[in-house]
Amino acid sequence: MADRGDRDRHQQEGHQHPSDAIKSYLPGAKGGPSTSKVLAVVTLLPIGGVLLVLAALTFTGTLIGLALATPVFVLFSPVLVPAALTLGLAVTGFLTSGAFGITALSSLSWIVNFARRAMGDGIVTEPIDYTRRRAADTAGFMGQKAKEAGQRTQETVRP
Repeated sequence: MADRGDRDRHQQEGHQHPSDAIKSYLPGAKGGPSTSKVLAVVTLLPIGGVLLVLAALTFTGTLIGLALATPVFVLFSPVLVPAALTLGLAVTGFLTSGAFGITALSSLSWIVNFARRAMGDGIVTEPIDYTRRRAADTAGFMGQKAKEAGQRTQETVRP
């Protein structure tokens, strides 16, 4: 009964009892937690505990295995390190080779599809003619420049 008197006095002063404050955070605070929530906690608490114990056992086993294997790794490191490097480089090479192969096949496929579409539409002939004319103009220009450079060279050699 004294507890109820303390609670009433705290509420009159504007203070809450600690259990009332915690209950206010729970949904359905008047009746406490629901039966389904209590069953969930009762069911999941032992499962969580068992999983925590299994995690601790696995971690302990890993540490013991590492402690036992470390001397073996140190003894065989002159063989294991180059073997691991060789294996890693080989795997990297194969993966790179595959990536380049896939890139080449997709590029080739794109070019073939582009050529098929362009030949069907007649689009390709325009850029090819333009490129041909541009190459001929450039070749003529370079020929003219070469002649001029040759003449200047001859002029500087013969005073």
